[in-house]
This record gives sequence, structure tokens and C-alpha cells, in this order.
Amino acid sequence: MDAYLDSILSFLKQTGFYMTGDNLLSLVMIAISFFLAFLAIVKKFEPMLLLPIAFGMFLTNLPGAEMFHEILFAGGHVHWELFGGGVVTEEFINELINSGVSADIATKELIGTTVSAGLLDYLYLGVKLGIYPCLIFMGVGAMTDFGPLIANPKSLLLGAAAQLGIFATYLGASLLGFVPAEAASIGIIGGADGPTAIFVTSKLAPHLLGPIAVAAYSYMALVPVIQPPIMKALTTKAERSIVMTELRTVSKKEKIIFPFLVTLVVAMIVPSAAPLVGSLMLGNIFRECGVVERLNKTAQNELMNIVTIFLGVTVGATATATTFLSVRTLMIIALGIVAFGLGTAGGVLLAKFMNLFTKNKINPLIGSAGVSAVPMAARVSQVVGQKENPSNFLLMHAMGPNVAGVIGSAIAAGVLIALFG
Repeated sequence: MDAYLDSILSFLKQTGFYMTGDNLLSLVMIAISFFLAFLAIVKKFEPMLLLPIAFGMFLTNLPGAEMFHEILFAGGHVHWELFGGGVVTEEFINELINSGVSADIATKELIGTTVSAGLLDYLYLGVKLGIYPCLIFMGVGAMTDFGPLIANPKSLLLGAAAQLGIFATYLGASLLGFVPAEAASIGIIGGADGPTAIFVTSKLAPHLLGPIAVAAYSYMALVPVIQPPIMKALTTKAERSIVMTELRTVSKKEKIIFPFLVTLVVAMIVPSAAPLVGSLMLGNIFRECGVVERLNKTAQNELMNIVTIFLGVTVGATATATTFLSVRTLMIIALGIVAFGLGTAGGVLLAKFMNLFTKNKINPLIGSAGVSAVPMAARVSQVVGQKENPSNFLLMHAMGPNVAGVIGSAIAAGVLIALFG
């Protein structure tokens, strides 16, 4: 009889209900995951990625599930020896603590134990090694028409100006006490490009990946809410009513040369941006060459969808109580919206400045599309412009800065990695 009772007691001690007693904060994280799932399903805030992020957050915080182990990636490195069944030593734990890793992650209780890697640990390698963001960029390239940018190369400047938010927010985050690598990761939210934010953060500040990813995708979903007040505040009614000249037709030859030329130039100037830009342009050449339709459709659909699931779930898995429930998370969310607002303002103000020197006037509203939320930011420019002049069609003009913003955010990511990686 005692043996049966001991077996039952042993089983009960292995249940999530028993382990919850030591992990009450995990219940808070589970509640946050439910809220994010609500935003994705009911409010339709970037559901394609916010829903997997929410479920990944839910899985990693289930008491006793042990699907994700922060110790395997502590200190910003993949500890392959632990994946292979290596024993956690006191020397290893002390090295992590001395390098600034939280004692909640590098806990002394792990000394002498082995870590049994979970499903999300293996899937997270795709984020940590920079694979998923690059594959996402390949899919984005396959879906993107760079024709408006080729037809109006000046829009490249508007895409570059919209990166102002990244570098201004880096300075702000530094003043608030974040170390340079963390500040750079927070600043990249201003590019309004989730995969780029994940790519940079996974290399520079992986412990902030959860909050930064949630902030980046939340603000991307809020583009139609955040941008219009800024656009209207910085422009006059006459400027918003400017009708731009029709764009020229871009030849197929130009569209095929463009990916090779951009990749070459970017890789020569900022080599660390080559993985993102190269993947983007590889997807685009699939689209434009006309001879690999199967590859183009795969990059746009099957590959994009599969990687989106893996990316979202594993990024969500990094959002544990030790990394997410802090004042720093609130600061990241606040700095993120500042970055986004400054990026929007930078594009609008540069367009106004360019109008001082150009014969064919630019509608400043298209400058706000320089953030790389494609095509949402371009649609916002169209909607705001038509409210002032119903016969004005800015969408194709706005797509130029919009796709330039994708390239610009990738280049900015490369610069930040080169400086702080």
C-alpha cells in the first residue's frame, strides 16, 4: 500500500499543478499570452505572427513542460556542449554570472545537472543562427514589386530618411541606461520590420527578443492609427493635396538587373547586411525572371507560411517571466512607439525639404511610407491623401519609399550589427 501511495505522490509532484507553486509568475505570463492571442484573433493585430508568438509564450511558461531552456542560450551564445548532454558545471555558471547573465537563469541549482533540450530549444536555433529572418526576407522579396522604386529613384532617399527613428531611439535608449547592444536592438523597432528586429536582437540582445518582437509587430499592426496624426501635423492641406506625375513604365530588364545591383552595392558597403538583403533580392529575382514560377510560388506561400510559424512560436518562447516582467519591458514598448513616430516624421520632413529643390513636387504624405511596413504604410498614405483630394492616387508613388524602407531597414540592421555585434 505504501508503494502505491509513494507512486501516486511521486506522480503528483511531477504535475504542472504542483510545480506552479514555485512558478506563480508563469501564470502572469500565461495571462499575457491569452491577451496577445485575443489581440491577434479578435482585433486582428498582425495575426499571422502575433498568434504564433502568443502560443509560443503560452507553451514556454507552462509549469513543468520544459520545452525551452534559457540556459542553453545564456549570454547570447549557443552552448552546444549542453545540447550534447554535457553537465552544467560551477565554472560555467560563474562565467555566465560574471558576464552579466541574470542569476534567475544561471542558477546554482543547475550545477551538476544535464539539460534535456526541448522542442522549442531546437526550433529556436533557426532564430539564433539567423536562418528564419532571412527566409522571411526571401518570401518578402518574392512578393515585392520594386518597379515604383526603380521608376522614381528619389524615393530611396525617403526610405533612408525613415530610418531616422532607429538611430534617434538608439540615443534615447542609451540615455535611459541600456547598453549599446540593447539600445541598438530597441532602436530597430523604428524600422517597422519585424523580421529585421528579430534578426538584430537575436544577435545583439537575445534576452530582449520577446519584448522587442511583441512591440515591433504590435506597432506594425497599429500603422493606420499611429501614422495619420503625425502626417497631418507636419503637412498643410495644400501639401496633402499635391498630385504627383505618373510613374514611367519599368522594363523587365531593369527589374532583373536591380536585385543583382542592389545586393552588390550593399554587400560592398555594409557586408553584415548581405544575409538580409541577399535573401530579399533572391526572392525578388525568382519573381521577376519569369522562368522559376514554382520557386516563386513556394517562396511566397509554403516557405513563408512554415517559417512564419516557427519564427513566431520560438520568439514567443523567449518571453519568460525573468525577461518579460520588468520595468525595462515597459521602457522598450515606450521607446518603440517613439522610434516608429520619428521614422514616420523623418520621411515626411525629407519630402518637404526635397520640394524646395525639385520641379515635380512630391506629396509629403508618401514620405511616411518609408517605414518598411509593406504595404500598410503605403495604403495609409493613399487613404490620408484621398481625404484631401478624392481624385488623388498616391498608392504606387508611396510604394517606392515603402519598398525602399525594406532595403533601408536591412542596411540599418547591418550597420548596427557591424558596430555593436
